[in-house]
Amino acid sequence: MLDESTMTSFDQLIINANIATFSANYGFDIYDNSDANNIPYGQLENAAIGIKNGKIAWIGAQEQTATHLPHYQENQVIDVDGKWITPGLIDCHTHIVYGGNRSNEFEARLQGVSYQDIAAQGGGIVATVSATRAASIESLFAQSEKRLIALMKEGVTSIEIKSGYGLDLDTERKMLTVARQLGEKYDIHVSTTYLAAHALPTEYKNRADDYIEQVCEWLPILHEEGLVDAVDGFCENIAFSTEQIRRVFEVARSLNLPVKLHSEQLSDIGGSALVAEYKGLSSDHLEHLSEEDIKKMAASNTVAVILPGAFYTLRDTKLPPIEALRKHQVPMAISTDCNPGTSPLTSLLLTMNMGCTLFYLTTEEVLAGVTVHAAQALGLPNKGKIEVGCDADLALWDIARPADLAYQMGLNPIQGIMVQGQWRDTI
Repeated sequence: MLDESTMTSFDQLIINANIATFSANYGFDIYDNSDANNIPYGQLENAAIGIKNGKIAWIGAQEQTATHLPHYQENQVIDVDGKWITPGLIDCHTHIVYGGNRSNEFEARLQGVSYQDIAAQGGGIVATVSATRAASIESLFAQSEKRLIALMKEGVTSIEIKSGYGLDLDTERKMLTVARQLGEKYDIHVSTTYLAAHALPTEYKNRADDYIEQVCEWLPILHEEGLVDAVDGFCENIAFSTEQIRRVFEVARSLNLPVKLHSEQLSDIGGSALVAEYKGLSSDHLEHLSEEDIKKMAASNTVAVILPGAFYTLRDTKLPPIEALRKHQVPMAISTDCNPGTSPLTSLLLTMNMGCTLFYLTTEEVLAGVTVHAAQALGLPNKGKIEVGCDADLALWDIARPADLAYQMGLNPIQGIMVQGQWRDTI
């Protein structure tokens, strides 16, 4: 029990709440199957939260607040009338900054045109690179802003945004600048990721090593400009080899930048083992991930980021090894992978439903995957859970129980979000 002076000093007091904390302090442990110890979602019912200086300052039983309420002004007390509060949602793998539109390719694929034929006609990633290079920074911002707003309307308070549709210094800079501007305008946390090692631009055809040399030269420049929080690459048989990605990771290491990787989406060439070797934040996609590399991810505490939107759009049939990831207790995050080609998805709520229906994840796993584990995938220890000392990034939902967020499709029960202690209605 806190003393009177503390209990009357909060900037805001949220009362009559049910809280899914996703905090071990309140019994959340997704790998503990013991009914005696594990409390699903780390949930607290009939609870209250004290907010001070943008942080969570106190969490306790509703009854503890009664005698202190007269000390607060009316606008400082938020009575949520039994609704549920979760951490603000985190979309930890997105490509939302890009130019152009590829719905024409979607139509063509439905009519039986192969991806290879589309690419040969100037489509695929080449089309997005051309459109992104041609877009002004104002146009690119306007196009990307719509996608961010859609995600925020579903409770997203932190997001990762990658570059990778520029494939030259000026356009990679433009993409990362727009990502920073989006975070500033909407006052939410944006983690920027440098993904110049995404594909081989046409001007470097058959010269992948020369292009990787450029990628390595651009990284320190953009980092010096304050535009890079982490470094990513596409390690695949249709993209870059482990040795080429290693060269990029070495530069990242020299700059003390964390790494992550697109790995094992189409084949197993050892990408997850590589990112684990560098103690990377995450390895993402993972349909073809081997158990041996899962063990390496577990040892390096590298998060597995599962991306059902791409699996769905590509009509893939190779499921990621969920049971093996559980067996070795690798934390699993889940994300939209919002991109113009393989996952034009701007609903994190639908992504959670996909994770359950396509990959057989539990509702607790997908909710942890967009909160506490997504925060870990971005290296954000003060986000993604509700406990004292963490950022006051919260989402308020009109639901009966946390599972509703993954169960319902098309009905958005959001009531509002709080970012760094500032309450907002849905935008």
